[in-house]
Amino acid sequence: MAAPVYQLGAICLFARKIHAIQENRQDITKTLIQQHSDIAFSLIQPLAGLDSLLAPNNTAPLAFDNVDLSYGRWDSQHLYKIKDFALLGEQYTESSESSLVCLATQTSVERLNSLPQVATNWQGPMSVAVFSASHEEFVVLQYFVTYMRLCFPNIRENATFHLLTPPDYDKLPRLVSISFNLRGKFDCQYPDRTLKALLKLRSLKSLQWRQRNPYPQNHMRNLARKGCQTKYTFLTDIDIVPSTNSVHQLNQFLKTANCSKNCAYVIPTFEIDVRASFPRSKYGLQRLMKKGLARPFHEKVFIYNQYATNFSKWLSSNTNDTEVSISHVVTNFEFLYEPFYIAIDSAPAHDERFTGYGFTRNSQVYEMHIAGYQFYVLTPVFTGHWGLQRKQARPAWREQQNNVNRRKFDVFKSEIFLRYKNDPRLLLQSKKNQILIK
Repeated sequence: MAAPVYQLGAICLFARKIHAIQENRQDITKTLIQQHSDIAFSLIQPLAGLDSLLAPNNTAPLAFDNVDLSYGRWDSQHLYKIKDFALLGEQYTESSESSLVCLATQTSVERLNSLPQVATNWQGPMSVAVFSASHEEFVVLQYFVTYMRLCFPNIRENATFHLLTPPDYDKLPRLVSISFNLRGKFDCQYPDRTLKALLKLRSLKSLQWRQRNPYPQNHMRNLARKGCQTKYTFLTDIDIVPSTNSVHQLNQFLKTANCSKNCAYVIPTFEIDVRASFPRSKYGLQRLMKKGLARPFHEKVFIYNQYATNFSKWLSSNTNDTEVSISHVVTNFEFLYEPFYIAIDSAPAHDERFTGYGFTRNSQVYEMHIAGYQFYVLTPVFTGHWGLQRKQARPAWREQQNNVNRRKFDVFKSEIFLRYKNDPRLLLQSKKNQILIK
């Protein structure tokens, strides 16, 4: 293949950025691997292969090309700027009108490669909140979202994107656009490879900023939730993959759901070995579990995260793969429980004081419990997360974030007590609930 033609200024700028990263490679690689393994991977890989994505002429319209990030609404603490509905799915309005449930998910730029598989299984409206820390990340986002919209029709039609940027956005390096051929020089089968190539465009300064600053998880969850236009919202993280045909099955269930009080419908989550194929049914998931290729989410890492779901009861319930029903009611609610669930979006918001790791999702579920929500576990629908997780020592930066959020949680508990006239300390009396960290 003939070498592509570049603009001289663009390639010189690109070369300087790569040189700066390579000069500091040894100093930051260890830290990056500990804190952001996905960022570290993009940094330490050779740059060969990026050329296959470059071309002098690109006729595809660039995603977010008309979005001006110099203004936007502020979050409640005046820390982040928000762009609601920055890019609307072509059929998002229609699909929202015809569906009772919308998938709300959130991500940083470097994890967007999970969206194609999510969209393959979720054939319905998706509200996607994306955190863009710098102009460099925004350019990466523009090209990768354009790539996804060209390659995956369901993303083009049903995925609507919202953006959140930090106060330091304008202080971080800007990237001169480089023309990427989005039609003939890439492969739609490899979104992981495509995103990793694009991530190499970020400078050392942007990577270091990401190391120092916690990810605003709860801001992102609230943003994704509020972008849904349906009665019910299914809130997930970007790497949580729904089971196939779940949109149709859930719509049929929700049409006749009879809830006499505040209800949340739990979708059980499982870890799936990367050597296996994603199971197409509950029966297929059970077969993987018998082979040791799947297990309940966080079972080995932090059992209280999902323990109250009662996976044993779910696995022994009806295996009818065509009709959604309630398997059982959650009766043994555990402090630090954080299931992925479907609910009407009148559920309490995620408290945005919690950023980074620790007490982000479970604080919101905890408030739902104190507020009187009842949790129902559905079958046969489920979600999957790639990889069998292993318990490892926590890196210092993660423990620091967890400690900060633990102190915030003490204040949060008192506020919940006053708000609902219900003492949350009653949940902490049993021995199991004397856990101090997530």
